[in-house]
Amino acid sequence: MGYAMTRIQSIAVKTTWMFFIVATAAMFPAKSLGGIPLGPFTIGGAVRVNYIYGDYTGDATGAPQRGKNGGNFEFDIFRINLDFSHEGWLGKTEYRFYDGYNFLHTAWVGYESKKFGRIEAGLNRVPFGAGPYGPSNSYFFDQHYYVGLSDHMKLGAKYTRTFDHLTLDAAYYVCDMINGNGGTSESARYSFAVVPETVADIPGVYEETHQANLRLVYSIKKLLSDVGVSAQWSYLNAKDARAGSSNAWALSVHSKTVWNNFTLLLQLTAYDYDVDYRLTPAGMAPTNDLIVRGAYDFAWPAASKGLIPALALSYTWKQPIKWIDSITFYNDFSIILKDGSIAGRKFHDSALNVTGMAIARGGWYIYVDYAVSNGNFFIGDRGDNYSFAPSGSFADAFVGDFGVNGNDTWKGRFNINFGYYF
Repeated sequence: MGYAMTRIQSIAVKTTWMFFIVATAAMFPAKSLGGIPLGPFTIGGAVRVNYIYGDYTGDATGAPQRGKNGGNFEFDIFRINLDFSHEGWLGKTEYRFYDGYNFLHTAWVGYESKKFGRIEAGLNRVPFGAGPYGPSNSYFFDQHYYVGLSDHMKLGAKYTRTFDHLTLDAAYYVCDMINGNGGTSESARYSFAVVPETVADIPGVYEETHQANLRLVYSIKKLLSDVGVSAQWSYLNAKDARAGSSNAWALSVHSKTVWNNFTLLLQLTAYDYDVDYRLTPAGMAPTNDLIVRGAYDFAWPAASKGLIPALALSYTWKQPIKWIDSITFYNDFSIILKDGSIAGRKFHDSALNVTGMAIARGGWYIYVDYAVSNGNFFIGDRGDNYSFAPSGSFADAFVGDFGVNGNDTWKGRFNINFGYYF
C-alpha cells in the first residue's frame, strides 16, 4: 500500500510539472517573444524546466528520480533581463535564479556605430573561440565551457570592430564575475572560474585577474567559412603563502562554416594554468596539475593544463510544420586531453558527446538531448565517490570529472529542457 501511494505521488508530481508547462504556454503565447518595451528599455526573461533520466543512483522510495521511476522534472532557471538601446548607446543586465542560489550574470553599458565599432564595459562575455557559446549547439555546451574557455563572463572592457572581411575583438578584464548568493563562498556564479576554495588537499588559493584577450576572425566567402584565432593571458594571484603568483594562457584556432542549412564548428585549444603550490606544513606539495574551479554553487579541481579538440555539426529545418518555426538537429563532440598526475596516478581524458535537437516556436525553445561522457559530473553519477578516504587526499576521489577523472566510465543522460523566453 505504501509503495502504491508513493507511485501515485510520483505520478502526481510529474503531472503537476506538465500542467505548469502547458499552463505557461497558454499564458504566454508563442508570438510574445521579444520582451516588453518601455521607451529605450526592454524587459525580458526566461523560465526553464528540465526533464532528466540517466545513469544516476536511485533509492527505494519510488519517488521520481533522475535514474529511477521514470526520471524526474526539475526546476532549471528563472532569469530577468533589462536591455537598453538609444542612438548608439547600449546596455544589458541579467540576473539568474537557480534552485538554492542566484547571481548577476550580465551587467554592461556600451556604444556602437559603423565608424567607431562597438565597446562594452562591465560584466560581459569574453571573446574567445568559434562563437559566444563555443563549438556547441546543445543545452550542455562542450568541454571548453567547463574549463572556463567559452561563455565566460568577466568584469572589464571589450572592443569589437569589423574591417572588410576581418573582425577584431580586443578585451581587458580586471577580475572574474562577482560571487552571488548560495551555499559556497565563491562558486555561486555562472561561468566556471578559478576560485579560492580548498577541496581536500588542493588549495583554493588562486584568483584570476588582469586578463587580456585578442580574437581575430577572417571571413572567406569562397569557402563559406569564418576562420579565426583566439589568444588569452591572465595573472594568477596567489591569495596566501600556500602558492606563488603565476600566470595562465590559452590559444585557439577555430572555424565556422555555413552551407545551406548545415553549420560546422571546429576548434582546437591549448591552455595552461601555471600553478605553483608550496610545501605544506607536513613537507608535502600538492600536484600542480590541478586547480580549483567553481560554478553553479559547487567547487571542484580541474586539470590545470590540456588540449581540447571540438567539433559541432548541425542542420536546421525551417518550419517543418506550420506551428514550429524550426528544428535544429546536431551532434557535438569535445574532449579534454590531459598530461597530469597525482600521487603517481595519471589523469584520464574527459570526453563529451551530445546528440539532439532544438525546437523553436516563438518564445519557446526546447532542447532534446542525449549526452554521454566519461568525464563530466553533469552527466550521470553511477559509481562516483566524492569522499577522500582513506588518505584525505584528492588522489582518493573516484569521480567522473574534468581533473583526475578517477571514475573513467561512460555514463548517459537524456535531457529535455523546456524553455520559455519572453
